[in-house]
Amino acid sequence: METIGIIGGSGFIGSHVTKKFLQNNFKVKVSSTDISNTEKYKHLKSLPHAEHIEIAALNVENINQLREFVKGCDLLIHGGTPFKLDVQDPEKELLDPTIKGTKNFLEVIKESPHIKRVVFIASVGAVNTNFPLLPDNKKEGDLISENDTPFMSEESHPYAQAKFLAHQTVEKFIADHTDLNFEIVSVSPVGVMGKSLSQRQDSTSTGLQFLFKNKMAPNPHFQMYYDLNIDFAMVDVKDVAEAIYLATQTNGIHGKNYLLSSESYSVSDITLMLNKQPPEGKPKTVYSNELAKSDLGIDFNPAISPLNEYS
Repeated sequence: METIGIIGGSGFIGSHVTKKFLQNNFKVKVSSTDISNTEKYKHLKSLPHAEHIEIAALNVENINQLREFVKGCDLLIHGGTPFKLDVQDPEKELLDPTIKGTKNFLEVIKESPHIKRVVFIASVGAVNTNFPLLPDNKKEGDLISENDTPFMSEESHPYAQAKFLAHQTVEKFIADHTDLNFEIVSVSPVGVMGKSLSQRQDSTSTGLQFLFKNKMAPNPHFQMYYDLNIDFAMVDVKDVAEAIYLATQTNGIHGKNYLLSSESYSVSDITLMLNKQPPEGKPKTVYSNELAKSDLGIDFNPAISPLNEYS
């Protein structure tokens, strides 16, 4: 059995990724920032083939812990960056663990010749920090794809800025190291929807669905989504896990970043669908998924599928 190390393997996306690799006969090493807090990862123990899971302590800002975590791993997935919307100290809570953690990880994998493939779980923020709004250089009806120049605004949320800068760090590393003996691939999901595999209360993704379902706005910025009835791009969390798995099994895709997106609906229609009512409008395509479909061979579920599973 091959071993895959999944940094962030007990989070909303990470848990589905862990499940996917267990189903495909992998040993899975999952990181935990606080291994004594079993509430963070106990749900993984009920997954099929959970006997092949190892929980390992890891703070991505601690390079020695990273070196220890990487040992024995054939494949690596880095999805262990914080996802917070309400922050008091953006640098400490988002920028440092995301950017410094990425730099540390790249330094460690550079000195790890046993690794076969690395996948970064980036974010739509790596392509457009204005998400869910359009980048400043696009208008309604325009398609956003991997061919576009990534857009960043200093006015964007610190989470999106952190993901953008971390992805730029990965791209620079790839450009500077042309003699790597393994491939590095990134995936950039839009708004990830679906059912959580845990009962954790700290999931921003499930919290977002709760807000949309109940038409709640925790701040004026979020209220704007309802006031403007913006189009919100979504992707099924199970499709994200599938794409990540396929990225570890597909050769010749080194350096690519795949947008993972299904359909976009207005926020009012998302509220309707989360409450088991049909949408009033039709789905739109704002973010292209053609590259992921052609290279990875993935078919994306319609947006209503994960919304129904959540509710």
